[in-house]
Amino acid sequence: MQIIQTVLALALTLGILVTLHEFGHFWVARRCGVKVLRFSVGFGKPLISWHDRQGTEYAIAAIPLGGYVKMLDEREGPVPEELRDQAFNAKPPSRRIAIAAAGPIANFLFAIAAYWLISVVGVTTVAPVVGEVAPESVAQRVGLEEGMEIHAVDGHQVTSWRDVSMRLLERAGEQGQIALDVSRDGSRGTVTGSLGGWRLNEDTPDPLNSFGIAPWRPEVPAVIGQVSEDGRAKAAGLKPGDRVVAVNGEPLQDWFALVEHVRTSPEQPLDLTIERNGQTRQLTVRPALKTTENGEDIGFVGAGVASISWPDELLREVRYGPLEAIPNAVSETWADTRLTLVAIKKMLTGLLSPTNLSGPITIARVAEASVSSGFEDFVRFLAYLSVSLGVLNLLPVPVLDGGHIVYYVIEAIRRKPVSEQAQALGLRIGMALILTLMAFALYNDLMRL
Repeated sequence: MQIIQTVLALALTLGILVTLHEFGHFWVARRCGVKVLRFSVGFGKPLISWHDRQGTEYAIAAIPLGGYVKMLDEREGPVPEELRDQAFNAKPPSRRIAIAAAGPIANFLFAIAAYWLISVVGVTTVAPVVGEVAPESVAQRVGLEEGMEIHAVDGHQVTSWRDVSMRLLERAGEQGQIALDVSRDGSRGTVTGSLGGWRLNEDTPDPLNSFGIAPWRPEVPAVIGQVSEDGRAKAAGLKPGDRVVAVNGEPLQDWFALVEHVRTSPEQPLDLTIERNGQTRQLTVRPALKTTENGEDIGFVGAGVASISWPDELLREVRYGPLEAIPNAVSETWADTRLTLVAIKKMLTGLLSPTNLSGPITIARVAEASVSSGFEDFVRFLAYLSVSLGVLNLLPVPVLDGGHIVYYVIEAIRRKPVSEQAQALGLRIGMALILTLMAFALYNDLMRL
């Protein structure tokens, strides 16, 4: 069931973004006088298709992982004399540039719209308060301490741990100074220090963890919130509201300690000491054996933790009016664009490990997690991925939209198209580069699994 959900989340995510991308090409091609032969959502054999009055076929195909636009083009087959003026290759370079750029632009516009919607609806974020600082880490060198709230990174305001992570990612691999505006116990100040070329952890590229920060979290007591009807917890007599105070006579600190006992004890009896309605009871539960996706055997009892509340003083309500949300959405989109460009530059210069490159498996897992997390997380993930898709397609690599734009710009300057031999060579180089990157990204995905 987990695999099915992940595949569906990937299909939904890529289907939305690539279809929007192709719709950008389609919409501008129509307005530039190019005849569109087919607009397909998905690849492969069409499941459903119909035609409009202009002869364009619209299709929903069997493989829902994107889409494509097929335009009339003399390079792909004979074109009737009466339709030659509607062929893509017959249009001046300026119009072909507009059509090629329209796909990535559609991705950027979607991201702006998504961030605008999030800004208007509003979100509640948790203030970035430091919980622990790892010894001998960059965070310790900079001067961060437990209990400090981070308000800005290098002068850029932050209101959540996501904002902090994004700003730290931009500085990964660098040697210079970093400045963080912080506060604690009502007093504010700035801490600064040398980055020293810090790098992301290649196994788990979490900028906070690599920087040496553990976010503050409220205590999570070992209180049962819900039990599965057919789980071992219910069979053992556990009920919602029970507080587990000890396992095999060993006192428990929190819920995570209980989880660790259960995970490491499949099919082994655990003697639980619980508190229920002010009374202490003894129960024995035998965790069921469960095999994870990576083949690890763990214990599982079918119980969930009781919900906890964050202190009101650590919650930040972020909401904008419809007009105020526009510049904020543009700013969020530009921040994602800048981060993507910086990441590409640092991978090319060696400041960021290529192992951080992600492929379809990682995208699928993040998509499934964001869908499960809720509307805001999924829309935010779509926006970020849409920006990445737009930036990558504008790179001057043959095969991509950016490569085609380069050809058309050269044609406009030289007053004649780039030779077919040069385009064919560029196509082979571009295909080799893209396939190599895809293979490397897939390899990274498999190593993470």
